[in-house]
Amino acid sequence: MLLLDKIKKRKATVGVIGLGYVGLPLVIQFVKAGYKSIGFDVDAEKIKYLQAGKSYIKHIPVEEVRLLKSNSSFTATTDFSLLKKADCIIICVPTPLGKHHEPDLSFVLDTTTMVAKYLRKGQLIVLESTTYPGTTDEDMRTILERTGLKAGVDFHLAFSPEREDPNNKDYSTSTIPKVVGGYTPVCLEAAKTLYDSVVVRTVSVSSTRAAEATKLLENIYRSVNIAMINELKMIFDRMGIDIWEVIDAAKTKPFGFQAFYPGPGLGGHCIPIDPFYLTWKAREHGYHTKFIELAGEINTHMPYYVVEKVIDALNVKNKTIRSSRVLVLGLAYKKDIDDTRESPSLKLIELLMEKGAHVDFNDPHITRTKKMRHYDLKKSSVPLTKEALKTYDCVLVATDHSSYDYAFILKHSSLIVDTRNAMKGLKHGGKVVKA
Repeated sequence: MLLLDKIKKRKATVGVIGLGYVGLPLVIQFVKAGYKSIGFDVDAEKIKYLQAGKSYIKHIPVEEVRLLKSNSSFTATTDFSLLKKADCIIICVPTPLGKHHEPDLSFVLDTTTMVAKYLRKGQLIVLESTTYPGTTDEDMRTILERTGLKAGVDFHLAFSPEREDPNNKDYSTSTIPKVVGGYTPVCLEAAKTLYDSVVVRTVSVSSTRAAEATKLLENIYRSVNIAMINELKMIFDRMGIDIWEVIDAAKTKPFGFQAFYPGPGLGGHCIPIDPFYLTWKAREHGYHTKFIELAGEINTHMPYYVVEKVIDALNVKNKTIRSSRVLVLGLAYKKDIDDTRESPSLKLIELLMEKGAHVDFNDPHITRTKKMRHYDLKKSSVPLTKEALKTYDCVLVATDHSSYDYAFILKHSSLIVDTRNAMKGLKHGGKVVKA
């Protein structure tokens, strides 16, 4: 097979569409492996950053991006006509939810339509975006085969779910095993051979649908367990029991237990979204996913629970939420990153403002809010000084960044609502309320 030979000899040209949190680290690995690579994105600002050797994602070091700039085998572009030069095309675009929690595949399908425009014999097309089973071999294949070329015969089609975990110190793109499923065995062989050259291990499954389902299982597993812990947090709070103490005790058991932790709601592009992709697809097969949807309801409710805790905490101080000044610490969806996708902090700010509070935020990794699908807060991060802290009626810890000096924050704040157990071990004299 010509394509297999080109991949094995590192003579294949790899195109990655979508240079965000998934696509950028992936294309870096292909460049490091010696492939001629093309990075595609509709965002011209990202292309300018890459051409200037600058990183626009905090946890991706500028040295990695400079590697792309200095390497003549890499091209960053908004010109999708260059797809015809790519032997392997990997799609890493968003798969958000619509207004009613229905899958929004517009990015995937529009990108596939663009790929079809330049599709030629012998190419490998791989989808990495998280989606429901059937997207690759039904929706994408239908679009691609309108060209007259046949999947598994004239071109190769596969699915390999991304497993990025931004700022994970233990695992990176190259050291996380990669699940791969092909439309045919030959498609699988082509995709597996490509990924074998850049990741520590590939895990082959029988079909693209099995690969799509694998990604959903991984994130639904986390979603339902976090929902259980969030529900226990609310129950134990009424009983006067600290959920964090209970988790610390339970995780001493060396078998049969894995620690999950509560929070102000789910964030990131995967866990808040992926379960709804399966629940929607399951309805086609006459099945109602009660368990998964219940977990989604609990996790979606958490920002509302946190706001109620803020209101109650202020009431104890003889203050009302209306006209109170609230500082939200952390805009990112998890600690030590600059990613705000689906961050519960955004919902918290919106809910607090709806209650009449004056809300600011501080995040050491995020200078200002950006316009997003559901939010346009138009806010900038405020300085975290002792003078500033004293002006707020409540400080809400939403993201427990490592760079925060929690003793300093505690000393100069009158009231703290802590959703992350960030104040653990600090003597607070009743100033801290856990939520």
